[in-house]
Amino acid sequence: MQRLEQESHAADFWNDNRRAQDHLRRLKMLKDSFEPWEKLEEEVNGALEVAAMLAETPDDGMIAELAAQAENIRHRVEDLEFRGMMSDPDDLAGCYLYIHPGAGGTESCDWASMLLRMYSRWAERHGYKVRLIDLQPGDEAGISRATLLVEGEYAYGYLKAESGVHRLVRISPFDANKRRHTSFASVHAYPDIQDDVEVEILDKDLRIDTFRAGGKGGQHVNVTDSAVRITHLPTGIVVQCQNERSQGQNKAVAMKNLRARLYQYYKEQKEAEQAAKAGEKKDIAWGSQIRSYVFQPYQMVKDLRTNVETSNIDDVMDGDLDMFIEAYLKSCMGRKKTT
Repeated sequence: MQRLEQESHAADFWNDNRRAQDHLRRLKMLKDSFEPWEKLEEEVNGALEVAAMLAETPDDGMIAELAAQAENIRHRVEDLEFRGMMSDPDDLAGCYLYIHPGAGGTESCDWASMLLRMYSRWAERHGYKVRLIDLQPGDEAGISRATLLVEGEYAYGYLKAESGVHRLVRISPFDANKRRHTSFASVHAYPDIQDDVEVEILDKDLRIDTFRAGGKGGQHVNVTDSAVRITHLPTGIVVQCQNERSQGQNKAVAMKNLRARLYQYYKEQKEAEQAAKAGEKKDIAWGSQIRSYVFQPYQMVKDLRTNVETSNIDDVMDGDLDMFIEAYLKSCMGRKKTT
């Protein structure tokens, strides 16, 4: 009897595709979290054997190598412990990063292009693959928008900390009088969801436009109407792609992008409704200023959510963002534990 009940539950489980896929994603997340610890344990055991050997027969060169290995292990342990605190299944996903300049014309467009480079460098530092899905150049300099796809485990888990408005203060290179200007650009991160995640998209809700791609990109650019723009009419969300070689490829990439954005849109709506029912006051992450970058009259980057700051602005603009990302995510995790 018990066996028949188990078989019935198993059949029900696989009949509910959404539940089954969610369960499999969670299993994968657990597996991906567990396997690095196993590999690290093997490496630690090997290092301990070398250390025991060196205790009997010292060798300066090998001791130096072992010390470097120990430091590397320490960093990896810290990283794995931090990743272990990411409990949302979406955290494991790759990440779309949408960058858009605020009001301010050329100044803001230039600032948006600087952020695009900064996040590309951050991704490269972490061994992620970066794909430029869409880029629209500014009229005079910089960019008027860009969408990056950062591919790799936990890309979204980290980059979700970057959603919000970024503020720049500097002496403008576009101002002949060398006056100080303030510029703004917005960043929004959303997960690269798997194909088995259900997101309802009706054909009647879409407007699909094609146009000639602009900018650099090979002989196909500016020759055919290969670029694709898709507007989701109920939400007003617009995505486009012009970097693939054919209209069909651009449409496929744009649709994948749209699915990801709609998934995040509906998820945030649901979380806001649940918070309202529970009487909670939610911080508005999208559209709020999260970080200031001051180039002149002094140099400082300060995260306004955690008060973490540094004067080493060159490293930050070259992708050294971990101190800000980790401090913010740890503060969020701390708030979850107290609620």
